[in-house]
Amino acid sequence: MSGYAIISLGGKQYRVQEGERLLVDRLREDEGAKLEPRVLLVGGNGAPDLAPSTTVTARVVGHELGEKIRIGKYRKRTGYRKHTGHRSKLTRIEIESIGAAKRVKATAKPKAEEKPAAKAEKAVAAGPDVEAMTIPQITEAAGGWTREETQAALEQERSGKARKGALAALESALEEK
Repeated sequence: MSGYAIISLGGKQYRVQEGERLLVDRLREDEGAKLEPRVLLVGGNGAPDLAPSTTVTARVVGHELGEKIRIGKYRKRTGYRKHTGHRSKLTRIEIESIGAAKRVKATAKPKAEEKPAAKAEKAVAAGPDVEAMTIPQITEAAGGWTREETQAALEQERSGKARKGALAALESALEEK
């Protein structure tokens, strides 16, 4: 597919075409690595597509230093002079292709459906869901729980976040019972 694409890379947007080389803020990838930046728009053949299902493939050509910027400060009649400089760390990338279809994971939806069921079974087996509650909510609710529910909540908190306030509230509720 010929044309252009607008990609988002490092918090900035770039209009790119196939074969184009451009300088972007430093990326963590090594030289020669391929990357697929987020595509915001694809255009060039008729109407632009604002919800593209295509990908842009880019290759890291090298890492460079930008042009040196000199900064000077001066205050008259005081003798104050200060000079500093800066060179941005940049990465040169080359756009290899625009238009490959995105790969959709077929197993993504069933996993999302399995997780709530597993959490529901865990909550029924372990007692109240303490991880979703704040510490004041735990303190308030622990008074109405049975000893077994309080012990299950305490074990769940120890295996999960282990918040000091929640542990203290649950332990004091157990001592009262």
